[in-house]
Amino acid sequence: MMQSMRLSWNRTRLVPLVAALSLWSAALGGCATTPASAERALPAAAEVRVDFTADGITHVAAQGDAGVAGRPVTLDDPARVASISKLVVAIGAMRLAEQGVLDLDRDVGLYLGWPVRNPAFPDAPVTMRALLSHQSGLRDSVDYIVPLDGELSGVIANPKAWDAAHPPGGYFSYANINSPVIAAVLESATGERFDRLMARLVLTPLGLDACYNWGAGCSEGRRAQAVTLLRPNGDLARDAAMKGPDPCAVYPATNGSCDVDALYVLGRNGSAFSPQGGLRISARDLAKIGQLLLRQGAPLLSKKSFAEMTAPVWTFNGSNGDDDKGYFTAYGLGVHWLEDNAGHRWFGHVGEAYSLRAGFWINPAQGKGFYRYVTMVDEFSPVGHCFDRCPW
Repeated sequence: MMQSMRLSWNRTRLVPLVAALSLWSAALGGCATTPASAERALPAAAEVRVDFTADGITHVAAQGDAGVAGRPVTLDDPARVASISKLVVAIGAMRLAEQGVLDLDRDVGLYLGWPVRNPAFPDAPVTMRALLSHQSGLRDSVDYIVPLDGELSGVIANPKAWDAAHPPGGYFSYANINSPVIAAVLESATGERFDRLMARLVLTPLGLDACYNWGAGCSEGRRAQAVTLLRPNGDLARDAAMKGPDPCAVYPATNGSCDVDALYVLGRNGSAFSPQGGLRISARDLAKIGQLLLRQGAPLLSKKSFAEMTAPVWTFNGSNGDDDKGYFTAYGLGVHWLEDNAGHRWFGHVGEAYSLRAGFWINPAQGKGFYRYVTMVDEFSPVGHCFDRCPW
């Protein structure tokens, strides 16, 4: 038997998050929430799973609809995988570190040209290592989604964005806000836009038809194949069914414009392509990333870089972090570690947003892994790792 799922969730954190995500979804062009019609049958929730080894796929299962009644979901339909996106970003960051472009222990403000400091600890620098391992001190107590023409520096300057009780580098608390800062640092270090950088570093070399917020990396027409994410009652959550490109896959500018080329400034926003959760990728393609992890990073990472990325940077000792009622016990650079009831250790990541729940898990000792997701999950359903099951 695998480890049983967590049965509770901090509702005080989830309610404002759900409200913010609902407003964001409504603001996205072509993605306004549409009430479910009582006169039509709801699509069946999608349930997809793929099991794999380093050598190939060993089992697949796909049932339900891809968010549209009568359109069966398949292993090749791209879906927004939520926080699993963070693990893929970490692979890109490790590639840059291996190339000497990025120093994981350097003050990130030196890359950005603007300070990233906790006002309560102004002399303590924040590093990429701290950001990737959720030990930066940043907290999701402010809105980290920045308008297309906005600047992340203003968000970071708000004392409410920080944990005033703990300096960076030694205390774990999972926070999405780390990801836009990471993306801005990657852009500043390379001079490349985040979506294009991730395509160059990770997605394209692996032959994946995948992208962040429908940016670089996805083929023409890929948007039309997306799994539409629905609430349990059929209301639209994200990625409305459409035939052409998404007219506004990013958070619009303050004037409503979605002209990324004209308004987006490298190293100033970081959130436009949703590094924290905006990866669109099929189950088949995510399995290829899983196979890379089972090959200890080959062909993109050296064994040394892979080991540095996946080794737990933080392990809960009872007082050195917010374990969220036992949900988090160990975390590396963009990877979450857990242990099943048989004592086997797995690393990977969970995904939970827009009524999708997902789990992407690797067992290095046994040489196997799997990815699974379900859609149309109640936002207040217990959050789980989607390990031995997904919440329903």
